[in-house]
Amino acid sequence: MAKKFSELRAKMSPAARAQAAQQTQTMLTEMPLHELRRARGLSQKMLAEALHVQQPSVAKMERRTDMYISTLRSHIEAMGGELEVVAKFPDGTVKINNFAELADISS
Repeated sequence: MAKKFSELRAKMSPAARAQAAQQTQTMLTEMPLHELRRARGLSQKMLAEALHVQQPSVAKMERRTDMYISTLRSHIEAMGGELEVVAKFPDGTVKINNFAELADISS
């Protein structure tokens, strides 16, 4: 018989609950494009319609490991988001803004 998640969580130690919360947060802040699309409640067909492409093109984009920033930006914007490019260094992060300038030019 299945147990309720709330019952299982109640039996977890505070440390285990904290670790689970941290892992959940990490999973929500880092995910591949196909998982992001699903989390946004979109099918490949819906996204394809927003991008004015065929559904197989969306599937192909989601499998790519390398793409133009403009392609990724279009994909993210079709999901209702905004793309930011950030460089992370040991002493801090820097938002790269010259890609935003390209979006302004093409609009």
